Amino acid sequence: MVSVERKEGFTLKISRILRESTTHRLDLYLFVPGELGLSTDVIAENAFYHSAIHVKRTYYSDRHQLPLVLSRLARRGSLDSDQYRLSLSLYAYQYVVALERGGRELHDGKREEERDEEEAAAQAAARQASIEELIELALDILKRLRRSRPEDARLHKYFANIDNYLSWFTEQRLLSLVAHLPRDRHYKANKARLLAICTAEQEYRQAQEYNSARVNRDPTRISNKMRLLRRLIEYPVTLKETTQELGGGEEKAVKGLATAVVMIFVSLGLLQARESIGDITALFVLVLAVLYALREVFKDDLRTTLWRWLRKGRPKWRRQYFDVHSNQLVGRQLEWFDYQRYSKLDEAIKTARKRNVAQREEMVLHYRSSSRMSPTRFLSGYEQTRETLTLDLAVLSRLMDKASHHVYRVKDGQVVRESVEKRHLINLVTQERIGDGEPVIQRWKVVMSRSKIVDIEPVEPGQPAASATTGRDSAANAGA
Repeated sequence: MVSVERKEGFTLKISRILRESTTHRLDLYLFVPGELGLSTDVIAENAFYHSAIHVKRTYYSDRHQLPLVLSRLARRGSLDSDQYRLSLSLYAYQYVVALERGGRELHDGKREEERDEEEAAAQAAARQASIEELIELALDILKRLRRSRPEDARLHKYFANIDNYLSWFTEQRLLSLVAHLPRDRHYKANKARLLAICTAEQEYRQAQEYNSARVNRDPTRISNKMRLLRRLIEYPVTLKETTQELGGGEEKAVKGLATAVVMIFVSLGLLQARESIGDITALFVLVLAVLYALREVFKDDLRTTLWRWLRKGRPKWRRQYFDVHSNQLVGRQLEWFDYQRYSKLDEAIKTARKRNVAQREEMVLHYRSSSRMSPTRFLSGYEQTRETLTLDLAVLSRLMDKASHHVYRVKDGQVVRESVEKRHLINLVTQERIGDGEPVIQRWKVVMSRSKIVDIEPVEPGQPAASATTGRDSAANAGA
């Protein structure tokens, strides 16, 4: 299954797990409202791909204790420092991903509770149990990590960096959870325990002297330092990649063929003009100029037509993934990206989109990847990878209007005027196929303004589309 979450600004994070050595194919369809005027003339396909789509692969395992076992072996001298760093980074990264996912699920649960007040008490009890489970797991993982503190000074610096980041990250995620919990008596005990844990982690970092007093006092400096530590953790577990644009040789061949074909007709025209006109005269020079002008016009058109015909439906880029430790090739991936019209889509995608008259001018951005990994060459103990595709929609925000409009409503017997910003609804449809299995289609509604992504909401299969927008959304998005 594919998961989609909103990040800072205009970024969408699309994640999936590749579990087997069979072929994995992923299709992303981004339905952009026609009123934005998106086309290949405004943003070229290659420009959008390179600026908005970023793919990263990391090791992934369901056996979450494996990196910790390896780190204990390193502590006993059975593994060298590089393997110790790798194993500890794997343990920390899997913990970070799990804590991010758990926090996100609790935040999403808040929206469900607000929508159905009749089940508020039952949902509050379920959430309290989830919070307690999250706390216990976090404390247990940190405790296991700190029990394996190395004595060797060469290994201790790796441990200190990871321990420092995990302590700070745990504190930040728990504080974020406190900030988003409903303000009622049901969560009073949960909030108190969460705050106590955050205070304990802060005191722990101070006792270990992980960060200087100046860094602790400055939120910007501490945030930048932790971002650097996060990159140091991710580097050993992230597969190295090389990207190659396909069709370079074919493009040169097409260019040469188009030039040759046009020159044949120009040469025939020159011979015919020489026989008809005779000596070199002003008329002959004029005919020669016209022939060369036609050559320049038709050469580019012919080259473009032949190139589009030859590359139609074929991949445009190839990625190769290498293990960062052994530099072995562990997988390949082919990628496509183009603009499409609704009428060209498969019926299954049309059904998932549930399009109506209001979206007849939508531009569809289609990204496809087909990959095959080689688990036998993976790091020992790992047979899966986690793919994270970052989709940056900032390029679309520049096409949006900055204007706002006013909404009038009655409040306490008085007419109140409120200023609201214009928003656009963008639909994201994914189709994932593993080997010869049946494709799995999912859909999300992304509400976006000029300044940020406002909200993202998954749409369950069979759920009817909205027939009208709220007063805060653009009228062009009606029926989405």
